[in-house]
Amino acid sequence: MNKEELKQKLTPIQYHVTQENGTEPPHRNEFDQHFDEGIYVDIVSGKALFHSKDKYDAGCGWPSFSQPIENLEVTEHFDESHGMRRTEVRSKTANSHLGHVFPDGPGENGLRYCINSAALRFVPKDQLEKEGYGEYLSLFS
Repeated sequence: MNKEELKQKLTPIQYHVTQENGTEPPHRNEFDQHFDEGIYVDIVSGKALFHSKDKYDAGCGWPSFSQPIENLEVTEHFDESHGMRRTEVRSKTANSHLGHVFPDGPGENGLRYCINSAALRFVPKDQLEKEGYGEYLSLFS
């Protein structure tokens, strides 16, 4: 999609976050305290990014995940913006800005994927098959 098509499809905050590397306000976003079973997909491409079983409350104000569903769809990039040294994460297919990854998370890999809700769409477990994500049902077994 070109920029005009994306501006038609996305809300202003979704466009700002995904296309202009923006950040939504902490604690005032759709998925910070959302813990239903399902998967989170890229709002632009629809590609699967994160699983609800890997989501946790990091207390940072944004949805946090310990790992992506598939490492190939979440890419990492060095980011020195805002006077900080961080690792930005983007979606491979749509090149959407998602958020950042930090080395202070739980689990074996010790990572915390801090993701903007505005970059995500949630697909509930009971809607996976209907919405074309049936291949991910096995992750809930």
